[in-house]
Amino acid sequence: MLHRGNLRRVVGVSTIAVLIAALMAFYVADYADAGPTRCQQHRLDARERAGVVTGRGERVLVIGDSWSVGLGLDDLAGSWAARLPGEVHVRGFSGSGFSAGASGCGRVSFHDRAPTALGVRPPLVVVEGGLNDYDQPARAIDRGFRELMADLAGARVVVVGPATAPLRAGAVPRVDERLAVLADLYGVPYVRTSDLDLDYLDDRLHLTDRGHREFGDAVADRLAGVTPARPALLGR
Repeated sequence: MLHRGNLRRVVGVSTIAVLIAALMAFYVADYADAGPTRCQQHRLDARERAGVVTGRGERVLVIGDSWSVGLGLDDLAGSWAARLPGEVHVRGFSGSGFSAGASGCGRVSFHDRAPTALGVRPPLVVVEGGLNDYDQPARAIDRGFRELMADLAGARVVVVGPATAPLRAGAVPRVDERLAVLADLYGVPYVRTSDLDLDYLDDRLHLTDRGHREFGDAVADRLAGVTPARPALLGR
């Protein structure tokens, strides 16, 4: 038989257990309704943008980051890549870059995604990026670039470097120069965009609709002045 004091303790513990169970149920329900995580959203955006093909003519594959996807735009189809001539296919992933460590969303570097992206059988591949490699060591950028060039050995390639987004302006010169050196080493044209004065969203990293038009038109104009080349096969 329980004494009165012991009964109070049992009732108190039971009440706490019920409250904890209720809070856990609320948390689980709230988490289930919270929507996709950042990486999940990036994958959804990548899939949506990949489903949009713009233009006509020679097939062009763009492998890139959030700029190619159109992160921050109401309509992802308005990303800068749509300004390029030809039948343009985009395979981008927000936060990705040349180096494996640029993104925290798993194996989504340009090299990791290139073999699947090449399924569209493009004669021309435009690789755009570098802003997400801002904090990566040179050796990581070198390795990612080397592996990507091996992936793209059968296609004509142009590499488009990073523009000077205000949030990462201090890191752009280092990455820009590194990519230029690597492009020269592998014998592919490098298009600099670090001189462009573009229109940015409030995050000071991603482009507005106007910024995408400006960047896309500038890249298209500069691509017209270069001859894409197949990467040289160097020792891995």
